[in-house]
Amino acid sequence: MSRLIERIHFPLSAESPFHEIIDVRAPVEFHEDHLTGAINLPVLNDEERVRVGTIYKQVSPFDARKIGASLVSKNISAHLESHFLSKGKDYRPLVYCWRGGQRSGSLATVLADIGWSTSVIEGGYRSYRGHVIETIRRGAEELNFVILNGFTGAGKTLLLKSLARSGEQVLDLEGLACHKGSVFGGDRESPQPAQKRFESLLFDRISRFETSRPVFLEAESAKIGRLNLPNPLWQRMKVAPVIEISSPLAARADYLTADYAKWVTDSERVRNTIDRLREYQPAQVIVEWKTLADRGDWVTLVTRLLAEHYDRRYSVGGSGYFEKPSLTLELPGHDKATVSACADILAERAASITASGAFR
Repeated sequence: MSRLIERIHFPLSAESPFHEIIDVRAPVEFHEDHLTGAINLPVLNDEERVRVGTIYKQVSPFDARKIGASLVSKNISAHLESHFLSKGKDYRPLVYCWRGGQRSGSLATVLADIGWSTSVIEGGYRSYRGHVIETIRRGAEELNFVILNGFTGAGKTLLLKSLARSGEQVLDLEGLACHKGSVFGGDRESPQPAQKRFESLLFDRISRFETSRPVFLEAESAKIGRLNLPNPLWQRMKVAPVIEISSPLAARADYLTADYAKWVTDSERVRNTIDRLREYQPAQVIVEWKTLADRGDWVTLVTRLLAEHYDRRYSVGGSGYFEKPSLTLELPGHDKATVSACADILAERAASITASGAFR
């Protein structure tokens, strides 16, 4: 006798009783976004999903269901042999599809018939997606954000990492977006996630934060690479208190040269990226920058890019998108000890701002 299939609603309990979260959607759907920690056991692969959908629209829903049932049965059988045979009697899976309907129900029914305590997410991924959007919106309203602003290369990302290591609440937007936030900021080895996946990663972080403590994040534009910040988060960032990080030009140039060491080995890519700045710079300056790149004189190139382009286009004094800094912290160098010492001061100052109620 099969067990009943439990219908689960969001939010899920922090102490999840499930051994696995199983996404039965097609791989292309899973790749775009999924519940963090879920595994993909599709009951229809990408080609089969398209085939069934085409039959549904062009022939009849009845024929589509017959073909779909045959394909789903075949795929579930394969999953039983390759994945589920090793599971014990106490195994508890949580299953979901797009809407919590036929695809998740098909696998859940088989697992429940075997005797496992099986649950299905009510409303499926669509319900999860609504929960993600609402959690980000609510977090933007309730959390105490502290914005780190400063010229390019000041060390804001290093400070965020140091703060995170010491247990502070950090929202590393560039890290989640897999992009450094400039035309030079893409990473071929770690391409940017899909927009929905990026928002799920934001959700994962925001849902864990405590409203009584500050959340540190870097001043960003509304887009990081090709990804958009959720508008509620972006609007909240623009009115949050700001701490400026100030670092000497030479220190910034040395830090960025080292940080982009792997990137600058691709001279053609560097030249093409410099070309993207043509609309902002005189033709002669572009030629000079390319000449420095061809010579491999990276420190000089980075110094000039900072002084002649980024510093001139970027405001940290409150005349841009963000509030005027409430204080400025000096970061004279980017070695671990100097960054750690600055991070300690930063955490202390932010805590005092929290205590004074200056966030609201």
